[in-house]
Amino acid sequence: MAIDRITLLGVPVDICTPDKLEDEILELLAKPGTKQIVFLSVWDLLKARRKGDFSECVKNASLVLPVSKSIIGGARFLRKPVPERYNPFSAVIQILSILESHYKTLYMLGSTKKILSKAEENVRATFPNLRVIGRYVGYYPKNIEDSIIAAIFKAQPSLVLLSDGVKEKNLWAYRRRNRFSSSIFLYYKEAFGIFSEKIKKINEKTFARGHEIYREVIHNPFKIFLLFSYIKYKILLVIYKFMKN
Repeated sequence: MAIDRITLLGVPVDICTPDKLEDEILELLAKPGTKQIVFLSVWDLLKARRKGDFSECVKNASLVLPVSKSIIGGARFLRKPVPERYNPFSAVIQILSILESHYKTLYMLGSTKKILSKAEENVRATFPNLRVIGRYVGYYPKNIEDSIIAAIFKAQPSLVLLSDGVKEKNLWAYRRRNRFSSSIFLYYKEAFGIFSEKIKKINEKTFARGHEIYREVIHNPFKIFLLFSYIKYKILLVIYKFMKN
């Protein structure tokens, strides 16, 4: 493996600089079986500390890329190697560009018919050498799932990109990992919304400052209560540093 993995509050985080991402993606593609890339927020990190499927999902992920500025600050506070922080949509673009340059394939799963159709159209236009070999909407009835899994198994896409409408999010691929032959799975809720131009991507300056949470609070005021989780995170960092010393 070309990258290093650290643990932060007991949760794995990978140190993968953008210049190493292509080699890592190609290495994953060469491996058989289900692989998974996880975008890890600070809220996900706290969730992954608890026992359960999500914790196992993150621990077993092929690549865990931090997306929260707080994770970077936490690693620095505990004097650990500092990972590279990724803007999720920019990372998706980079990954698709890597796949396109090697004439790989993509399966799209999620969102509504209208949004998915527009997203596919724009992906095809932006990445002409990336073959979209299948797609299916999210919010699908349970009796359709076996057909979706069979289609992905048969097509063996290089990447399965999952977006909104996939209820189990990252856990969708993890819980079904033994039913696929060889693909990388990546969940990013806003992917198809941004590709279809229905959702605006986060401004780079806003992301660099770590202020993307404010947009989430505007769309869902109840997320203001994440402040308590953030305080918990800070307290845990202090406890871990005290124990280390």
